[in-house]
Amino acid sequence: MIDSVFLLEGAMSVEKLQQYREQMRTELDKVVDFWQKYSHDTQYGGFFTCIGKDGKIYDELKYVWLQGRQVWMYCRLYRTMERFNKPEILEAAKSGGAFLQRFARIPNSGSPWKCAFCLTRDGKALKVQRTIFSECFYVMAMDELARVTGDKDMQAEAAQMMDQLVHWVRVDPSGLGKPQLSGDTPVCSMAVPMMLLCLVQQLTEARSGEEVDKYREVGGWCVKQILQHIQRGGTAILESVSSEGKELPGCEGRLQNPGHALEAGWFLLQYGLENGDQELQRTAVDKFMEIPFLTGWDKEHGGLLYFLDVDGYCPTQLEWSMKLWWPHCEALIAYLMAYSHTKEPVLLERFTQVYDYTFSHFSDAENGEWFGYLTQQGKVTLDFKGGPFKGFFHVPRCLYMCEKILDSILNKQES
Repeated sequence: MIDSVFLLEGAMSVEKLQQYREQMRTELDKVVDFWQKYSHDTQYGGFFTCIGKDGKIYDELKYVWLQGRQVWMYCRLYRTMERFNKPEILEAAKSGGAFLQRFARIPNSGSPWKCAFCLTRDGKALKVQRTIFSECFYVMAMDELARVTGDKDMQAEAAQMMDQLVHWVRVDPSGLGKPQLSGDTPVCSMAVPMMLLCLVQQLTEARSGEEVDKYREVGGWCVKQILQHIQRGGTAILESVSSEGKELPGCEGRLQNPGHALEAGWFLLQYGLENGDQELQRTAVDKFMEIPFLTGWDKEHGGLLYFLDVDGYCPTQLEWSMKLWWPHCEALIAYLMAYSHTKEPVLLERFTQVYDYTFSHFSDAENGEWFGYLTQQGKVTLDFKGGPFKGFFHVPRCLYMCEKILDSILNKQES
């Protein structure tokens, strides 16, 4: 028997949910095929990510964020989806992992754990960032690759780097190489605890023992840090706050990033579900999903604006009014996950709204994969499929997770 809650008073049917699942499945197959076909560097290992709309490589530089993300994504697909349990996917992941292990870390950086941001095609360090994100995606990649290969040394390496990340963030950031300037106010960016929470979930999945207990404390700290970004009496999610959890002055303090808040929303919802925290689950939906969606959705042209100023000033980021691929990916995950657990019709309506815009604007039916950068009016303005920040991650993760969630929803209806 079909549960009436899924009918949304006649507005939504199981058949429609099945159509969504089929779209996600078909699109994921196309995206995986695109990156398998064009991104593998069979000479030096690792992956090309600067890929034009038709698959041509327009730059051979390799970005450590994206190398790690692609290794993680291949391994996750290989491990958890039967149709991707193929030797060529595992071999590509192992090639990417070997490239990272050989070249990502910078031996003369002052820390044995500091990773480059950008490498030449053959692995020479070219650029470094004074942040934690290259290292974070290295941890994600190594831990997931260790899960599929059974390599305990690799798993241990990921855990050691995680310990270093926690030290940099919570104890002493000097190893990142960023000088403390006299006028510099300590700032808490939401990206940092979000990324660490993501790693906590990665490293503890289906595991038990002392390591999991250790990460439980880190996870709790991350959640508290993220919740500090609820500002203006609970009416806004601000991207950066002071170290005391207060609003910062000026443009930096007023900045909102709707896509990032939505991503934080599903991170928090997932954590709340895993730990039985109903209050956190509610906060994740009401504050980190609904507020950024309602303020960030472009009512004239559709789609999510990239940046907003909480007081209505024009953001200083030149791309503020553009529509980027990844916020829409995060919104799809967030609202489908939220609906699957709350069964609140409005959340499925939000998902449908984002779905309709996303698949009519970003997906490239002719050449495969998605465009990443649109004007405010929804026209493609940068037509490459991969670049320094767009790789094999947000699109396939979104499609993969949405297919999994839809499977769960529909399987419950059939049982």
